[in-house]
Amino acid sequence: MLWMAASGILFTVLNTTMKWLAESMEPWTVGFLRYFLGFVVFLPLVWRLGARGVLSARPGLQVARGVCHVGGSLMWFAALRQVSMAEMTAIAFTGPIFICLGAVLLLGERMSWARWASVLCGFAGVLIIVHPWTEGGFGSVNWGMVLLLLAAPSFAGSMLVAKVLTRRDRPDVIVLWQHGMVALLSAPFAALWWTSPSVAQWVWLVGCGLVGAAGHYCVTRAFRAADISAVQSVKFLDLVWASFAGIVVFAHWPDLWTIVGGTVIFTATLWLVHREARAARQARGRASPVAAPQLAPVRT
Repeated sequence: MLWMAASGILFTVLNTTMKWLAESMEPWTVGFLRYFLGFVVFLPLVWRLGARGVLSARPGLQVARGVCHVGGSLMWFAALRQVSMAEMTAIAFTGPIFICLGAVLLLGERMSWARWASVLCGFAGVLIIVHPWTEGGFGSVNWGMVLLLLAAPSFAGSMLVAKVLTRRDRPDVIVLWQHGMVALLSAPFAALWWTSPSVAQWVWLVGCGLVGAAGHYCVTRAFRAADISAVQSVKFLDLVWASFAGIVVFAHWPDLWTIVGGTVIFTATLWLVHREARAARQARGRASPVAAPQLAPVRT
């Protein structure tokens, strides 16, 4: 859960920077360079492990994951200019619902009532923050929102495949393949709508590559350490990080809806962390053998 929380902070920094860059550059260029530079970040891994060391045990699944992820990424790039940070973050929270459903149906994970309750409470917190039933909520629906909603199940499929890959591949190797595949498949779109970055933009793009690669590494470590359904509620904390980014970058202070919804999200997440930790301790207690009683030495 700490790995997933760290990824949320990193992705908030990444999304804020990419949205800012997309105001002056083509989103396709920004998206392609973000993954290409993230791939470059992991190239020293090839030198350290060798070509055989970075080969995947499931190359077919790596390609399938790349296709899923690039599908979601292209829709996400296209929506960058059409939605606000709050809308982008809130709509992205439909992803955990798809991931939890996929974890049950495809991976056979046990989705306890506590996990469902935490995910649904987190989603309720998002609805409170966005409050679409009021005039100040989503407002009119635009194509950017529709694209983000369509991207959510595509990203969920990518994450589910990543969970399967963690059973046999190293986390850094999985991230290397992901960034290489997305960069390769998104290159034609970037070539059609290419924007040459300035020197300052190159610096920001390199930062995006570093932060994005680190974020996906944290996600993969989280999937390797725990059930994918167990860590999904932590994603709702991203709204806390996004609100902070809105204050720092855009001077947008959270309103009462955000404070109330954020409290619901934070409480649900902490509650699930407590329950999962307690369940893990109980499982370890049941698995540990009972120590044999020590017999007193016989005196002769």
